[in-house]
Amino acid sequence: MKARVKKVFGFLETPVDALVLANSVDPHLDRSFFYLFDAPSGLFEGSIAIAHPDGELDVLASPLETESAHVAAKSDPHVRVHTAGRDETEATVKKLLGGASTIALNYAELTHAGFLQLDKMRPGASWVDATKAVRRARATKDAEEIARLRRAAEIGSTVGGEIPGVLRPGLREVELASEIEYRMNRAGASGPSFSTIVAFGAHGAEPHYTPGDTRLEPGNSIVCDFGAYYRRYASDITRSFHFGTRDAEMKAVHETVEAAQRAAFDTIRPGVSAKEVHLAAERVIDASRWKGRLIHGVGHSIGLAVHDGWYYGPKIDDPLEEGMVFTVEPGIYLPGKGGVRIEDDVVVTKSGYEFLTTAPRQYIEVAA
Repeated sequence: MKARVKKVFGFLETPVDALVLANSVDPHLDRSFFYLFDAPSGLFEGSIAIAHPDGELDVLASPLETESAHVAAKSDPHVRVHTAGRDETEATVKKLLGGASTIALNYAELTHAGFLQLDKMRPGASWVDATKAVRRARATKDAEEIARLRRAAEIGSTVGGEIPGVLRPGLREVELASEIEYRMNRAGASGPSFSTIVAFGAHGAEPHYTPGDTRLEPGNSIVCDFGAYYRRYASDITRSFHFGTRDAEMKAVHETVEAAQRAAFDTIRPGVSAKEVHLAAERVIDASRWKGRLIHGVGHSIGLAVHDGWYYGPKIDDPLEEGMVFTVEPGIYLPGKGGVRIEDDVVVTKSGYEFLTTAPRQYIEVAA
């Protein structure tokens, strides 16, 4: 983990003596804690990571996480694990920080209560916001991260290809969502990377719809947006289908979204402004009869979180870099009728990109 620690320090604009990442209780856990301390197992509530400019890392874990912490640190000589109960935490943190007076914190993922606790442990310290540096470091993935993201995407892709065979009249949205999550776990996921979206018919016009008791009927369009966690790394895939009698408009919508996604893919290579990926998809949709029905940015980074701290849209000038992993997910949404979104995960390579998700993305009509 030494390389990751030094990578974060390299992006800090202000020199600091240490970087502290502090977890609260689930779900208020700093994902960047697991970026610096690669523990694939364990919850690590209340744990603290103290990173030093030379790449060394001290991890303060509760007795509940001691075994997980030692297993994770066993192969890394740059990580030191310390166990402390609640009453010992303050003294241990003071000891580990030594004479550090300028300390960086990941403001974006630190609770207010967590900050007050640290401020009490280190009164008079000068606190520096490390949010941008941490996000910048996490934006490009190393080989191990890409391997886990690839496996998470393989799991999602396998299940995406199985969805048409599960569809039947009367199936409820919540049932299909549960089936998708079960199949991902059976394929090797540790759990869903976010709450699975299944939307039948008109519900597909709501991008972040929560599945309910609506039953599948012939003539419904279907949007399924789901992802898997594999060793803490996420995938995110969306596939849209049609059930029963063909709807000519929804078929045309699907084909337009496919074309928009292909146009976006064609722009991806190092050095290209991120907004060009979005604009390429937007131009295709706005040239169709559904102009203006792309109502969100075309993608976001993916990693330890399904929304990993970076996104792109029509005003994002950030250049693409080799090792970035993000989604490409144009959509068209027709209130009262339905929607189509197609989403894939890609990694930027030296000359272009590589698909991580591979499930069929073309228009699929399932017999009722």
